[in-house]
Amino acid sequence: MVKEGEPNTIKKVGGKEETRRFLENLGFVTGSIVTVVSQINGNMIVNVKDTRIAIGKDMANKIMV
Repeated sequence: MVKEGEPNTIKKVGGKEETRRFLENLGFVTGSIVTVVSQINGNMIVNVKDTRIAIGKDMANKIMV
């Protein structure tokens, strides 16, 4: 977990092939910059490639920064 408002570079996207493909289609690819906008009960809104996306805690845990 990272702090809100702090830009981070994605190092790796883990999980099953289906999960990785889903996250990559949303813009979560290695080398991209991701910033947590807000966090509520583990669910979060992140900014990736100039787009805000809401993801759950389980999906967020598969993105390594």
